[in-house]
Amino acid sequence: MIDSLRKIAPEVEESALRDDRPLRDEVDLDSMDWLNFIIGLHERLQVDIPEADYRQLVSLDAVLDYLATRLRDAPTASPPRDSEP
Repeated sequence: MIDSLRKIAPEVEESALRDDRPLRDEVDLDSMDWLNFIIGLHERLQVDIPEADYRQLVSLDAVLDYLATRLRDAPTASPPRDSEP
């Protein structure tokens, strides 16, 4: 997650982030940067993040909890079946 954040805000220092504070404020992300961060998480983790859920992603803890739940509850992909002649 920090890697996705650093693509948007390279100056981010993980040790300076507080788990319980609003992440957008801590890193000073505008709405476009925030959207790019969410898209980066989606692409990196292959997890869908519906726009309706964006309000839940307030703090570092909230983002991590949300992603853990989404990844845990995600259906596993079935292996491709051999084609029959």
